[in-house]
Amino acid sequence: MVAQRSTSAIHAALRDAHARLAARTGDILDDQVALAGIAAPTGSEQRRAMWVADRFRRIGLHEVRADVAGNVLATRPGAAALEPVVVCAHLDTVFPADTPLYAARAGSRIAAPGIGDNARGLAAMLAIAGELDGRRVQVTRPIIFAATVGEEGIGDLAGSKALFAALGRGVAAAIILDGAGDERVVHRAVGSRRYRIAFTGAGGHSWASYGVPNAVHAAAGAAARLAALPLPRAPRTTLTVARIGGGLSVNAIPAHAWLEVDVRSTSATVLIRLDEEVTRIAGAAAREENQRGTTGAPALTVNIACIGDRPCGDVPDDDPLVVAAMDATRLVGRDPVLSSASTDANVPIALGVPTVAIGGGGRGGDTHTAGEWYDDTDATRGLARALTIVVSAAGLA
Repeated sequence: MVAQRSTSAIHAALRDAHARLAARTGDILDDQVALAGIAAPTGSEQRRAMWVADRFRRIGLHEVRADVAGNVLATRPGAAALEPVVVCAHLDTVFPADTPLYAARAGSRIAAPGIGDNARGLAAMLAIAGELDGRRVQVTRPIIFAATVGEEGIGDLAGSKALFAALGRGVAAAIILDGAGDERVVHRAVGSRRYRIAFTGAGGHSWASYGVPNAVHAAAGAAARLAALPLPRAPRTTLTVARIGGGLSVNAIPAHAWLEVDVRSTSATVLIRLDEEVTRIAGAAAREENQRGTTGAPALTVNIACIGDRPCGDVPDDDPLVVAAMDATRLVGRDPVLSSASTDANVPIALGVPTVAIGGGGRGGDTHTAGEWYDDTDATRGLARALTIVVSAAGLA
């Protein structure tokens, strides 16, 4: 961060910008609703990306472009040739392309799939980019604004990984805008490994071929063993057998079966250990089922594929960016809460870049459901906080 003024001094200097954001609350909310109305399932974010790119151009950002992953990037030049600050908000949602995306308004509350996650983060990023216009507010460091792809689920942070691989370690700080809220300061990244374990055998008739190793038996045995694994409470670690399937008919020995497993922890060491456990258990389940089979029966084989890998890490509590985020939260009348999450922030945190993930103001709930909602009451506090944090990282020229 650029060492110059305290967070409170920067917050005070941004008083007029905060007032302009407050005056534009309706327009910002309109942007949020418009974004939520554009389907953007992971892997198909192009239409929403084009909308954001057009808005980047309209607010006067420089070098609007798409990268190899499909992220939309734009730059606000700084007063000095220094390492940039990166501000990100993800484009994708968890909802299929055919999900009805109409918004239902009731007072200050709006219900729509994706209205908070992450239409709010995108709308907040656009609002902040508009205020940092180089005239009314000039920052010292350049700021790269990035609307990223592939943040959710199977996207495996593809956009963030591509963005920070291209930028390398030449980034001063990163601020991730994700969802609603104005209290949480995410500075710990929850890492995850996700696996698809597949068992394959000969199969056969449930009576005539009885004794041929059963792929579903092996998958069920692996699931039971995985569920029984002892996990540390500190660092917090979870293991979930999330999906399981296989078989052809009720009167057939399954030739194929599979399960998908989600392992999460804030410790890279724990993730490595559990990776070894998953491999060991899957192999043991196949061997045990083969041993139960009749002599000479074709053996089951097992294949383990890693289908997701999110890095973990943390930014120290006393890092200047985390301190600034905490101070900015108090300055808008909220009590800051340091927390952990799995977001686009995982990637820069793992690279050693000072990073926080914050909400874009307002309140929300029922995330990742068709009943997702957002309440804009007091949303200006979150916008003011976010602007102060970004300018604290980039410096006020």
